[in-house]
Amino acid sequence: MVSQLVRIILSALGASATILYDGRVPLGMNSSILDASAGPFSTAVKGPESASSVSPSNLFYTSFVPYSSTEQAISVTIDWTSIFTPGGSSPQYGFRRTELIAQKGGSATALNEEIDTGVSVFHFSIKADETRPLNYTHEYQIVFIEPSDGSHVFGLQLGSPFTNPTGVVPTPTAASFKVLDHDLNVLFATYFTEGTWHNFAIQVDWENLTLKVFYSMNNAPLEAVTDVTPNTSAGAGVVGDFHFGILKLPLVNPLDSATQQADIVHYGLQEGSLEGLIYSGVFVETGPL
Repeated sequence: MVSQLVRIILSALGASATILYDGRVPLGMNSSILDASAGPFSTAVKGPESASSVSPSNLFYTSFVPYSSTEQAISVTIDWTSIFTPGGSSPQYGFRRTELIAQKGGSATALNEEIDTGVSVFHFSIKADETRPLNYTHEYQIVFIEPSDGSHVFGLQLGSPFTNPTGVVPTPTAASFKVLDHDLNVLFATYFTEGTWHNFAIQVDWENLTLKVFYSMNNAPLEAVTDVTPNTSAGAGVVGDFHFGILKLPLVNPLDSATQQADIVHYGLQEGSLEGLIYSGVFVETGPL
């Protein structure tokens, strides 16, 4: 019988699974593709500047995971200009956000019909941008699948979870990755060490409404870090866009009214600092692992 570890390695190499979406950035990709919101990414969720705040960077590794040795990492940053204005809505002054949304043929919706069905596995690897550190007094939502109701089928969080009023921050686990289910329960947490690639795979069973988390560091093979876990509140038939990047929530402004304090999308305290994360190894495959 093939061991779990061997099956994980085979899956990561594509030997026993179908790649449904490939967001691994080839060496020839440049910022013009991102500025056009073309290729595998929609770059609509950002501030008014061009997508130069989401730009391919130099090759940061030779072979940190068994997926590929020919892709480049991608740097995602936010600063004081990273205020997103959705079509037909007002600017989201409470947030700072730059996100890539997985798409196929220029459409996230078309891709969702392929990746949000059966059992699918969402892979991504993250490294700290040590020249653009995060501010862990804030909450960061960095990887998630977002249905139309604004909830997350699963999410990856850094920083201090938002509270109203703001509590003592940073919290003890602020510098840890936290994998969340639809109900915001923490399924897995691990410290975000600098100088290290943190590799995740989130297995979603869309029919049975479950999640399973896999994790490793650098070139180590992925290993299961949770059992299959119910995710029933996500609801049957729910699909959503696959986001990765940086969504920084505000701190509550004590000078705002109670109504404004509850509207974290449009109100709150933010800094103008330049912050970033580095991503690679983003793809979706059929499961289970």
